[in-house]
Amino acid sequence: MTVPEDPARDSLPSTGAVAKTAEAHDSLVSAWRARVARNPDAAALRYFDGALSAREADAASDALAAAFEARGTRRGDRVGVYLQNVPQYALVLLALWKLGATALGLNPMYRRHELRRIVDDAAAVGIVCADTDVEETLGTLAGSTVRWLISTSALDYQSRDDPRVFTTTDRPAPAPDGDLVALIEEFAGSRPAPVRPARDDVAFLTYTSGTTGPPKGAMNTHGNVLSVVESCRAWTGLGAGDVVLAVAPLFHITGAVVNAAIALLSDATLVLAGRFRPEVVLDAFAEHGVTFTVGSITAYNALYALPHAKPEHFASVKTLYSGGAPIPPTTVERFRERFGVYIHNVYGMTETTSAVIAVPPGRTAPVHAPSGTLSVGLPLPHLTVRVVDPHGRPVPSGEQGELELSGPQVVPGYWGRAEATAQTMPAGRLRTGDVAIVDAEGWVYLVDRLKDQINVSGYKVWPREVEDVLYEHPAVLEAAVVGRPDAYRGETVVAYVSLRSGRSATQDELIAFSRERLAAYKCPRQVHFIADLPKTQSGKIRRARLRDAAAPVPPSGATD
Repeated sequence: MTVPEDPARDSLPSTGAVAKTAEAHDSLVSAWRARVARNPDAAALRYFDGALSAREADAASDALAAAFEARGTRRGDRVGVYLQNVPQYALVLLALWKLGATALGLNPMYRRHELRRIVDDAAAVGIVCADTDVEETLGTLAGSTVRWLISTSALDYQSRDDPRVFTTTDRPAPAPDGDLVALIEEFAGSRPAPVRPARDDVAFLTYTSGTTGPPKGAMNTHGNVLSVVESCRAWTGLGAGDVVLAVAPLFHITGAVVNAAIALLSDATLVLAGRFRPEVVLDAFAEHGVTFTVGSITAYNALYALPHAKPEHFASVKTLYSGGAPIPPTTVERFRERFGVYIHNVYGMTETTSAVIAVPPGRTAPVHAPSGTLSVGLPLPHLTVRVVDPHGRPVPSGEQGELELSGPQVVPGYWGRAEATAQTMPAGRLRTGDVAIVDAEGWVYLVDRLKDQINVSGYKVWPREVEDVLYEHPAVLEAAVVGRPDAYRGETVVAYVSLRSGRSATQDELIAFSRERLAAYKCPRQVHFIADLPKTQSGKIRRARLRDAAAPVPPSGATD
């Protein structure tokens, strides 16, 4: 099925302006400069008790770009940003774009071979890292393509020194090629040689999470990012006076684009609070008057788990979005009942430069009755959505197939991987690997990942359906369902569950709970309780790790 044009989407008051705005800017740099010109003294960045105006951020990123240039960084070079959510991250992005260079997002949790593998694949020429990581990073990158290493301190650009965030105010020695803030001071008033990036230049090189194999670098161009920023801004109405909290990590495409870039390129303020800590983020909502953010459902679950969290913390919020992992309907309703705020679904991938399908603000996502799946939303402007069979042919409305996406948001390919690009994006159409259903009104429902389907005695079981049922149990915080080899059934359903604080449940209780709501062959035959399910940094539960860790189910001979 190909999604028809939706009159509701076409009638959005700002949708007509999307194309005009996108056409007006040939790069993220020109869009940023337009923002600075509109309101130079408005706060662009906030970090605890610190703030930088758009004018100050522009001058600082000019100086930083000149410092990078002095170290030999040129247009097209890749520079790794190996930081948590601190103001320096935004300054580095702006500086690199002004040089026509590419920001390589590096997960600050990566160590040794994890980090080296991506740096080598991208052939990065420089790295900006935390001062606490300098020694280990130097050792990890010895003999690599990296020519310079600059460090920075999370203590900079604030003076509160919140003990929940900063365990010490001692500063390690800076990297051999300098401290970022000191370099900004050294090159104050300088600008790099003029470069005019093009829409086809790569702004972000963002590596996939590796849940479906070795990470691949998606080439998110200036045009890709502009397209997503403009469509999301039109969709959400984000603009002057809005405050965007960076809940998602900025090295991830969600944080980079629909937290950071959308705030930087709008007349909005980007609030940063370092690595995600629920109690710190909750305070940031109230202190800064946050109006908008996108985070994983894992982050919202962590906020929900705080006993002192109240509706007052979210009083300024206009719209909350959750992406990166499916949201069970019961989780959304519990959050709304307690805090009075509805979590809107949003869907995107690294390869789509983040958000491309979303629930419109102020609307409640429908639930697909046969599967109980909450819709991820409607396609954003300029996105073509198809649901296709294994041969690439569109399926009728209401039938499931693989979700296929095309439009200006889809990256031109993977860095240095022509074969993977041709396989995943034939003729520019992204084969997502997600099983989807699109109804007659254009609402998109994700059933599951193709590779996660479980075959029980010839019957197909989608883990997502079983997980959503487990989430209905009041004791269940998180759930993941996988298939394991079974000599009798071929595969059998195994669940992994973490429980809410202060709640208890047994394996038999959850199996019985499932049997009341599902066909017998879909119900888990084993339930394992673990404190925390393994996740990617973006909050996606790693089913593959659970599947690999579990022992094969012994033959039972029992019938369902």
